[in-house]
Amino acid sequence: MPKPNKGNGKPPEKVCHPYSRKAAYLAGEEIRLKKKNRSNKDKATRLSGIGEKLMWFQENLDTEKTAFTKKDACYIVERYLQRFEPELEQIELVNGIKGRQGRLHGAREAVVKQTMEREQEQYKDVGFEIPDIINAKNLKTFREWTGDVRKLPNIKLRKVFKKDLETKNEEDDKPEDADDDNEGDEDDLDDDQLDEDVLMSDLL
Repeated sequence: MPKPNKGNGKPPEKVCHPYSRKAAYLAGEEIRLKKKNRSNKDKATRLSGIGEKLMWFQENLDTEKTAFTKKDACYIVERYLQRFEPELEQIELVNGIKGRQGRLHGAREAVVKQTMEREQEQYKDVGFEIPDIINAKNLKTFREWTGDVRKLPNIKLRKVFKKDLETKNEEDDKPEDADDDNEGDEDDLDDDQLDEDVLMSDLL
């Protein structure tokens, strides 16, 4: 006599009642995972933005120098703050063509000008944050950085002020030895600083 077909032997999956505690738990877990994934993506974007900024400084430092003064840092910052000027000139050139109606790249132009204004205000008032190139030890660590965003917390930052260009005290404008520790200007790279430094990185 043939045996009755029992299928694959697995019991059918139970359907959760939409108002049960298990359904509420699963829904909450799904929301938590979505938030976590979004947070991870946002942090990756922030890290990428600050990484690009630090790479610019690394690529534009004088490779022959082993330490920089505050004035040196100011000159480098001012070059960084002018990095968008060729792009703005190109946009102006395109829009200056005779007979052209409407303004091209208007949104991009507005974002760039807003970024330049914000950075200039930081440089003048609260200080513009860059990798610490004034302390010899921190400069060496920065030069050895390969661009890996996971290593960003190892890089010391320092705020540079426009007023440092006006200093007349030679002692205040000397590079720092590796053992010097200037707690007033140095900072570690944390999430709050990432948020501030790449406030508009998604748009640039």
